[in-house]
Amino acid sequence: MAKSSKNRFAPKKTGSGIATLVILVLVLSAAGGFWLFSSQRKPESRPESGVLAPPEAAAPVLPFSNATAVPPPQVEKPPHKLPGGYPETTLPHEELQPRQQPADGTALLAIVIDDMGSSMSEARSLAAIGVPLTFSVIPGLQRYREVASFAASSGIETMIHIPMQSKEWPGRRLESNGLLVSMGDDELRERVSGYMRDLPGAVGANNHTGSEFTEHADKMRSVLETLKEKGLFFVDSVTTPQTVGIRLAREVGIKSGRRNVFLDNEQERGYILGQLNQAVRQSKKNGSAIAICHPHKATISALASALPGLANQGVTLTTASKLVR
Repeated sequence: MAKSSKNRFAPKKTGSGIATLVILVLVLSAAGGFWLFSSQRKPESRPESGVLAPPEAAAPVLPFSNATAVPPPQVEKPPHKLPGGYPETTLPHEELQPRQQPADGTALLAIVIDDMGSSMSEARSLAAIGVPLTFSVIPGLQRYREVASFAASSGIETMIHIPMQSKEWPGRRLESNGLLVSMGDDELRERVSGYMRDLPGAVGANNHTGSEFTEHADKMRSVLETLKEKGLFFVDSVTTPQTVGIRLAREVGIKSGRRNVFLDNEQERGYILGQLNQAVRQSKKNGSAIAICHPHKATISALASALPGLANQGVTLTTASKLVR
């Protein structure tokens, strides 16, 4: 049997044809996959009407030039507190008669250093100034006995700085041995007697704080009558315009005086020297003045530089006991 011959019209299988076929299949597959993926996607949410949603509202900021100034509410300011616990206060309307000036025209000025009894270095620094001063010692402070003994040996006059209730108490601390308006007559007298036993060399007393206590006549009478028993005088620190200290001292019959100027309301040298100048002017005008300050570094430095030269200004420094009457 004769063999059949091959079809000469059949296409030849070449490598390029196969490659073309593979590429065509891949392209069709990719197109089909893209169409399937696109048909299943959810449309993105967009703002209605093609408007972007505004960001979260923020408080409008007005230009400074167009802003209307709203005045703050009026708040009553509390009295300015001194470093030693005293508020700056207006002196009572009741004035003492000016002391007659010495024949030579010299004015008298007493400097009372309050809050003594915590530090011997303060006491020594003040004594080193070399002028008459009066130490007012708080009984019960850490070094009060030593300070009082040093003052006595140095010829420095001492007073009792009696802790008394302020208007800010109990928010403002009061020494545990201080006087409260809630105390009865017997307790007040016993406490004052205790102060005098603790400081037997003291010749007078003045109040430490006491803006509340010194307004109560019955309480102050107990204090003043007890001081009178030992012959002590009283200097009213005047921590409230409504103090009854001076008036009651006259009624009780003890020598008394009152503070004219606080020197160190601010712990700044220029301020302290300015207050000292005010005390000098008052002493020249009235014949005498009593200034109160505290044993702070700035105060001691200012006093050391200014007090020795006051004699050249016609002012004689003296002790508190010389100015009470």
